Amino acid sequence: MQHQAAHGSWASPVDAALAAAHDGRPDFLGTVGDEVWWTEPRPAEGGRRALVRRHADGTARTLLPPPWNVRSRVLEYGGRPWAALDRPGTGPLAVFCHFPDQRLYAYEPDAGPDAAPRPLTPVSPVGGGLRWSDPLPVPALGEVWCVLEEYTGPGPGDVRRVLAAVPLDGSAAEDRAAVRELSDGRHRFVTGPRLSPDGRHAVWLGWDHPRMPWDGTEAILADVTPDGRLENARTVAGGPEESVPQADWDAAGRLLLASDRGGWWNLYRAELAADGTLGPARALCPREEEFAGPLWQTGLTWFRALDSGPVAVLHGRGDAVLGLLDPETGTLADAPGPWTAWSPTLAAHGTRVYGVAAGIHRGAEIVELDTATGRTRVVGSPHTDPVDPAHYPESTARVFTGPGGREVHAHVHPPRNPAFTGPEGALPPYVVHAHGGPTGHAALVLDLEIAYFTSRGIGVVEVNYGGSTGYGRAYRERLRGEWGVVDVEDCAAVALALAAEGTADPARLAVRGGSAGGWTSAASLVRTDVYACGTIIYPVLDLKGWATGETHDFESRYLDGLVGPLDEVPERYAERSPIEHVDRITAPFLLLQGLDDVICPPAQAERFLARTAGRGVPHAYLSFPGEGHGFRGADTMVRALEAELALYARVFGFDRPDVPELELRT
Repeated sequence: MQHQAAHGSWASPVDAALAAAHDGRPDFLGTVGDEVWWTEPRPAEGGRRALVRRHADGTARTLLPPPWNVRSRVLEYGGRPWAALDRPGTGPLAVFCHFPDQRLYAYEPDAGPDAAPRPLTPVSPVGGGLRWSDPLPVPALGEVWCVLEEYTGPGPGDVRRVLAAVPLDGSAAEDRAAVRELSDGRHRFVTGPRLSPDGRHAVWLGWDHPRMPWDGTEAILADVTPDGRLENARTVAGGPEESVPQADWDAAGRLLLASDRGGWWNLYRAELAADGTLGPARALCPREEEFAGPLWQTGLTWFRALDSGPVAVLHGRGDAVLGLLDPETGTLADAPGPWTAWSPTLAAHGTRVYGVAAGIHRGAEIVELDTATGRTRVVGSPHTDPVDPAHYPESTARVFTGPGGREVHAHVHPPRNPAFTGPEGALPPYVVHAHGGPTGHAALVLDLEIAYFTSRGIGVVEVNYGGSTGYGRAYRERLRGEWGVVDVEDCAAVALALAAEGTADPARLAVRGGSAGGWTSAASLVRTDVYACGTIIYPVLDLKGWATGETHDFESRYLDGLVGPLDEVPERYAERSPIEHVDRITAPFLLLQGLDDVICPPAQAERFLARTAGRGVPHAYLSFPGEGHGFRGADTMVRALEAELALYARVFGFDRPDVPELELRT
C-alpha cells in the first residue's frame, strides 16, 4: 500500500552513500592473451582508479593496492593509462601511468610476492611535468610507444605533445634524454600510434588550435623503419572541417577510420598498397547514425576489427549499442541483451569482443560477446541491485520542440517509489540536468544519483540540448557561436513543456549541472525566470577569464567555436558571462567547487560569489580540498548530494530531516 506524502519527502533506501559507492564505471578495457583487464573507480579509496585483471578461469583481482592510481593527466581529462604485454611462460608485463607523479611504471604481477612497480620515466620539475598516455608496447624494439605531454614552462599553454618511445629497461627513469621522440611536433595535439599488423606502418591523429577534435582532426600515416623511426608522415584523412576520432587497422593491413565527412561519424576503410599509397576510403555502412563520438580522452575506441574479418562497432542515434559489422556486405547485427548504452572502450581476442555497457535498470558492467555463437554474458563488474528496482525511475527518451521548431532530445525520469505517492492533484518538482562538455551526451542508463532524487519524489530530466553528440554534426554545431543561448533555451523549453503537459510543477523547477552544465545552470538563472533555484557545479562563469589563461591548454581555444574569437566579439563574452550579470539572479543557488580544479578553477567561483554577496539572493558555497574537475571521493560526493537535496527541500517546501540543513547566505 502506498502512502501519500509531499513530493520530495519520501523515504528511500537510495541514500547518498549508496549513490556515491556506485559512481563511475569501468573503463579502458584491454585483452592480455586470453585475460581481460580494465580500470575501475574506487570512491571509498579517495577516488583512485584501480587496475583489475580477470584471469581466464573467470576470477578477477585488483593488481595494485592503494595508493597506486592508474590514471593519466594528458589533456587533463586523461587518456588510456595502461597497456600490458603478454609473455607466455613468464607472465605479463604491465606499463601504467600513476596519477600523483604521472610517471610511467612497469610491473610484473607474476614475478612473486615482492614484485613492485619500477619507474620507466623521470619526473620533471617544469610546470605540469611529463605526462603519458596511450602506451603501446613494441617488444621487438624493447620500447613502449606513447603520447608524451611535456611542460616547458609554468603556464597552462607552455606545453608540447609528441609521440615518444620509452625504453622498457628503465634507462629513462632518471634521464629524459633516453626518451626517443617519434613525431616532429607539427601538431599541438596527438593521439597514440597504432601499428599495422606487419609493423611497417603507423597511424595516429593530430589537430591544432583553435579546433577541438570534434571540429577537425587529421589521420596521419607514416612508414616505420626497421630501427623504429617514423618516416614520410602524411595526412591521409580529415582536415579543418572533418573529424576523425579513431583510426586503426584490420588484420589484413587495411586502414579503418571513423569520419564525419558525410555529416555523421561513419566507418570507412582504405586499402594500403605495397608502396605505401593509400587508396580511396569507402564507407562500410553508410547511415545517419554515429559510429564514433567526441574525443575527450585519447585512446577511446568505438570500433575494433576481429582477426576473422568482422568489425565490432558502437553505433546509434543518441546512445550507442554494440554491433558486429560485415565490412564486405555492410550487414550489421546488434549484440543481444538488456544493455542500451555502450562506452567507447572495446577490446577483442579471437572471436570474443569485450565492452562496457549499461541499461535503463543496469549499471555499467563488462560484457563479452562471443561472435561465433552470438551470445553475450557479463564477465566483470557485474551489476547487482543494491535496493529494490522499484525505486528506480521508469525512464523514457523523448523529443521536445524548442525555439524555431527545432528538435530537443531529452530523457525524462519521473518520481517513483513503491511505498509513496504524491498528494492527490499535486505535481512533483523537477530538476533539469544540463550535461557537461558541452560537446557531450547524457546516456539513458541507471544512475543512482538520479534515483536518489526520483525515489524521494523529485523528477529529473536530462536534456541533450543543441550541441550534444549522438545526433549528427549539424545538431552539435547548433551551439557554434551560441553557447549560453541555445543550451539555455533548449533546457528551458523542455522544463516548460513538462510543466505545460501537467508532468512537472511549474513553480518548482530547478536547473543543475557540472562543468559546461554548471555554466548552463548559471546562465539559465541569469537569462530566464523558469527556475526556482539552481545547483552550479565546478562551472565556467567568466568567459574572458577562461579564454585568457584560466583553463588548461586543451580547451583554451574552445570558446572560439562556442562563442567566437575574443578579439572579434569581446562584447559577446561580456554579454554571455554570468559573472557580469549577477544582478539578474533572483533564485537561490548552491555552488560546489573542487579546490584543485585546473579546468574550471575556484578563482572563477570566488569572483562570482564576491559579486553576489550582499545582493539578497540566498546562496551556499561548498568547496572541497583535494578534488579536481569531477568529484571522485565518496565523502565529497555524499556531502554534495545531500547539500543539493537540502537546497530543494528549502526552496520547494518539503521536510528532509535526514540531511544536514543547508545554510544560505545573502
